[in-house]
Amino acid sequence: MLVQPFLLDAPKKAVNLSLNGDLLRLAKAQGLNISRIAEQALAQAVQESLGRRWAEENAEGIQAYNRRVEARGVFSDGLRSF
Repeated sequence: MLVQPFLLDAPKKAVNLSLNGDLLRLAKAQGLNISRIAEQALAQAVQESLGRRWAEENAEGIQAYNRRVEARGVFSDGLRSF
C-alpha cells in the first residue's frame, strides 16, 4: 500500500454531488453513511491513481532493474537456502 497522500484528520468540506437517486434512496434506507462511503471510495481512487502514475513514471527504472536482476541475479542468490 502506498503512503497516505492526504491528512486523515483534515477538516471536512461541504460539496455538491449528483448521485443516482434510486441508489441514494436505497443507501439511506439501509442507514448507510453516504459521506463516509464516498470519502473512502475517493481515497481509494486517489491511491490507485497515484500508484498507476508512480508505476508509469518509474517504468524505465523498474525495467532496467529487472533486466539487471535477470542478467546478474540478486545479491543474496548465494546466501539463500530456499
